[in-house]
Amino acid sequence: MTKTTHFGFNVVPETEKAHKVAGVFDSVAERYNLMNDLMSGGLHRLWKRFAVETSSVKRGGRVLDIAGGTADLSALFVEHVGEDGEVWLTDINSSMLTIGRDRLLDQGAAVSVAQCDAERLPFPNDYFDCVSVAFGLRNMTHKDVALKEMLRVLRPGGCVIVLEFSKVWKPLRHLYDTYSFKLLPVMGKLIAKDQDSYRYLAESIRLHPSQEELKQLMEQAGFERVEYFNLTASVVALHRGYKF
Repeated sequence: MTKTTHFGFNVVPETEKAHKVAGVFDSVAERYNLMNDLMSGGLHRLWKRFAVETSSVKRGGRVLDIAGGTADLSALFVEHVGEDGEVWLTDINSSMLTIGRDRLLDQGAAVSVAQCDAERLPFPNDYFDCVSVAFGLRNMTHKDVALKEMLRVLRPGGCVIVLEFSKVWKPLRHLYDTYSFKLLPVMGKLIAKDQDSYRYLAESIRLHPSQEELKQLMEQAGFERVEYFNLTASVVALHRGYKF
């Protein structure tokens, strides 16, 4: 029997999801940063800075930025690790990765770049001090497999940080749904020329595990001392876990 998974609210064969997600990001890559600013009112920049600061990465540290796309987190990590550190920007999507790579080159940032699948990371065991994924985990077909790979490449004592949309504060859910399913696709159509991709975005957020569910998923993958921080009325949550 063919295994299935969700692509937004649609049920598709597992083998097709990665291709469909790739189509979404190929379509929106050029306007991705602009749309992020408009959708969040610029708050995504504060969320990402908080994530990097919460990682407690120090100078000389090694960081793996998974699904790093246009390199928002990688650019911030470079500031923290300094010239003696090592930052890898990775993404499965070449369109997004190219934009991130070019941005870092323009900034003169010393970052290594690799196109790879988070479920099959091409890195050695126990190598990185921190592994990050921001707004990418919900697009992965097998989240549990990806989390185990993150654990594998993390050194003992290192941490993983997962920044992702989450279950919004209950009193705001009706308003948030109206924004997500009514306004967001219209913004996508007018600005990114792609209504369907931003409808998928809203749907994928609703199907992503809640704060507690993701915490449990991370613990099942082997992370310890897992905790999360709700940001902006729980529109977004930052999860942090350690490898010991």
